[in-house]
Amino acid sequence: MKHLDWNSEWPAPAKLNLFLHVVGRRADGYHLLQTVFRFIDRCDTLRFSPRADGQIELATPIPGVPADSDLTVRAARLLQQHTGCRRGATIYLDKRLPMGGGLGGGSSDAATVLLALNHLWQTGVPRAELERLGLTLGADVPVFVHGRNTFAEGVGEAFTDVELPVATYLVLNPGVSVPTAAIFGAPELCRDTPAMRPADWRPGQGRNDLQVVACARFPAVAASLAWLQQQSPSAMMTGSGACVFASFSDRDAAAAALAVLPPGMDGWLADGLAQHPLAEIV
Repeated sequence: MKHLDWNSEWPAPAKLNLFLHVVGRRADGYHLLQTVFRFIDRCDTLRFSPRADGQIELATPIPGVPADSDLTVRAARLLQQHTGCRRGATIYLDKRLPMGGGLGGGSSDAATVLLALNHLWQTGVPRAELERLGLTLGADVPVFVHGRNTFAEGVGEAFTDVELPVATYLVLNPGVSVPTAAIFGAPELCRDTPAMRPADWRPGQGRNDLQVVACARFPAVAASLAWLQQQSPSAMMTGSGACVFASFSDRDAAAAALAVLPPGMDGWLADGLAQHPLAEIV
């Protein structure tokens, strides 16, 4: 991979859940999941500049999100605390992925901060250790640190890597922010889908157990999914919503579907990645 330094742009790609089953619930309330994460080439991007005062500053705050709550700031401070690093950084975030869209944008941003600053500060934390740190920030952070398309289990931290076919995805953004906690907390959520062995999963297998709940509570999600399923019956929601997607083995077919997107619907194409763009960074 190309050399990355303080002058570089650092990608934070989106993910799609190619299926998402809720297979149980722990005594502490956390849901036990099985899912396949696939990275796509739609990304937020981050830049960093060094600081000698040890402070972490987000130069591009998200409206309504206090700096102390922002995952990028929390990730940088966590790495400082874990390593005793006295260096600081100013973070510049170009936000392209929708918040509350089920694409993992905030988690991906946090993971890129961990990977980038570990490299730039030369703190030398192994990737597996960064995964464990990331889990304290959020359930989806470890997979972005892990950097491989993978079958994930548990609360999303146990990985069995998978090879996935070339695919182009048509992704629709219904334009609503779906709160993850509300979907997982819904009493009608199916929580007993039978577990499968990672080795038994094949592309196209499985559903999203959260989809029924999100569609019932957010009509815009249901409308986008209904239209997309007319183009591709296997279309589904990613994560806890709101975005929905369809997989095409032929990019021209995906582009043809995008071309007939009704006015008022927001959609775009993204290619599946063989791995995270920072999968080899150390």
